[in-house]
Amino acid sequence: MTAVGTDETADAAATALRAAVIFNPTKSRVDELRAAVARAESRQHFAPSLWIETTEDDPGKGMAKAALRQGVDLVIAAGGDGTVRSVAAGLRGSGVPLGLVPLGTGNLFARNLDIPVNDQADAVVLAFAGVPRAVDVLVADVTRPDGTIEQHVSLVMSGVGLDAAMISNTNPELKRRVGWLAYVDAGLRAIPASKPFRVAHRIDGGRAHRSRVVSVLIANLGYLPGNIDLIPDAEIDDGRLDVVRLQPRNVLGWLLIWRKVAWENRVLAKSAIGRQLIDLTGGNRRREIIYSRGRSVELVVEGEPQEFEIDGEEFGEVVAVRFSVDPAALVVRVAEVD
Repeated sequence: MTAVGTDETADAAATALRAAVIFNPTKSRVDELRAAVARAESRQHFAPSLWIETTEDDPGKGMAKAALRQGVDLVIAAGGDGTVRSVAAGLRGSGVPLGLVPLGTGNLFARNLDIPVNDQADAVVLAFAGVPRAVDVLVADVTRPDGTIEQHVSLVMSGVGLDAAMISNTNPELKRRVGWLAYVDAGLRAIPASKPFRVAHRIDGGRAHRSRVVSVLIANLGYLPGNIDLIPDAEIDDGRLDVVRLQPRNVLGWLLIWRKVAWENRVLAKSAIGRQLIDLTGGNRRREIIYSRGRSVELVVEGEPQEFEIDGEEFGEVVAVRFSVDPAALVVRVAEVD
C-alpha cells in the first residue's frame, strides 16, 4: 500500500512549476548561479530547473525553443546581451516569461529594465518572483551585399555605420578588463576615421528621405551605460521604434551632438523649464542629430555596404535593412510595471 504522504509528494512534484536556465558556459561564477537558482526554486516552490548550455553556433534561440517543447513555465537567460537577444528570439510570441541574469559587458537590456547587473543573486530572485511585463521586439530583415536576406530580432538598439564600426573595433582584451568602458576607447578611435555615407530611409511606408550620415540607429530603448540618455522618449512597450540619424559635418557638429545627449537629454529634458530652454536655444531644430518615430523603417545604403550591429553585437555588412515592431511579443520578469 502506498502511503498518503508519498502520493501527495508525488502530486506536488508533478504540478510544480519548472524553469529552464539557458546559460553561457564561458561566463564565470556558474556554480554561484546554480546555488542561487536552487535557493529561488525552494522559496518559490519550483521543481528543479532544466539547465541548457549555449554553444558558439547557437547562443540561445534553439535552446529556448527546446525549453518550450519541454513545457517549462519560465526561461532564464544567464549571459550577455547576445545570449539574452537570442533566447528572446526563441521565446518571441510564446507568452512564457523571460528572466534575466546579466553576465555580460554592456547588459543594455537589463539596465534599461532596472534588472540588477552587479548582484547575481538579486537578479535570480527577480527572475523567479518578478512582475511580468509585456515588451516590444524589433524585427530586422537584413539584406547582405550578395543579396541574401536574413531575419534577426533586436531588443535594445541596432545601427548602421559608425556605431557598428566602433563595436567591431572594440579591443576584446580591454573589454574583458574594463567592461563597457572599452566601447569608449573604440569610439574615440572610430570617430576621427568615420566617413559619411548616403542612406535613403522611409518610415511607415511613407516618402523616402535621403541623408548624408555617419550612423543611423533604430531603437527600442534609449539608455546607454555611462548615464547616456541617447533617446529619452523611447519606450519599450509603445508599439513604436525610434530612429536617430547622426549627421555632423565637423568637430563642432560632434560637440553639439554631445551637448544634446549629455546635457539636454540627460538634464534639461527632465523638467518643463528645461524643455522650454531647449526650444528657446534651438535644440530641437539642430540637424546634427535628428529623431523620428514609427512602426516600421526601411533603410537603403547608397554606395558601399556599411557595417551593422544589433544590441552591441557586430553583424557584418549590409546594403539594406527593414525594421518593424512586434508589439508586446516578449514577457519579461521585472521589479515593477509603471
